Amino acid sequence: MATSTTDRYLENNRQYAAGQALHKAGHPGKQPIQPAQRVAVVACMDARIDVEDLLGLQTGDAHVIRNAGGVVTDDAIRCLVISHHLLNTNEIILIHHTRCGMLAFSDDLLKAGLEGDPAAEKLLGQATGRAFKSCGRCAATPSAFHAFRGALEPLDAPRDAKQTERLSWDVRRGMSAILNHPWLPTSGPDAISVRGFIYDVDTGKLEDVSYPGPMGSFA
Repeated sequence: MATSTTDRYLENNRQYAAGQALHKAGHPGKQPIQPAQRVAVVACMDARIDVEDLLGLQTGDAHVIRNAGGVVTDDAIRCLVISHHLLNTNEIILIHHTRCGMLAFSDDLLKAGLEGDPAAEKLLGQATGRAFKSCGRCAATPSAFHAFRGALEPLDAPRDAKQTERLSWDVRRGMSAILNHPWLPTSGPDAISVRGFIYDVDTGKLEDVSYPGPMGSFA
């Protein structure tokens, strides 16, 4: 099997986790608008993750789409459709990570806390280790926070098997959302490929998530 661009970035990640710096921070000068490596990355906004560093990306190599959790939301799909059809990317990399804040709440819990429910405020305060300040109002947007499925855990909890399982569930859900979208072709001359990973914030290493597989439950 031919080595993909994603495979090369995984090798970069192994070097990064071993302490090597591969990303060159200096301005590279004039470049074309299309990503040079034809890659798009969807990753979490977590401050401990520098996507360019951990993959060894150079400026101009890839589109990097970030949000809370690295979730494949409608807006992420919008970006990927534009990235592929207008700007010629064909490999998509999804990155979730250990100790993610999206494991510490549910959508209903956060909405209730924001609206002023005292029990929800207390639980959110316990989860985050800071006083949760309610806004005392409801709102129509955002319609969802996309918290990860499964039993809640404290914010920034150490990694264990259950946490890894919950992260894998959501990576697979994201992969499924992309692979089954009618505007992101998976066959033919214009096909895209998708791979999903869990990034360990303590070791700096990326770990493959298999697909297809379980995508979670509420229990």
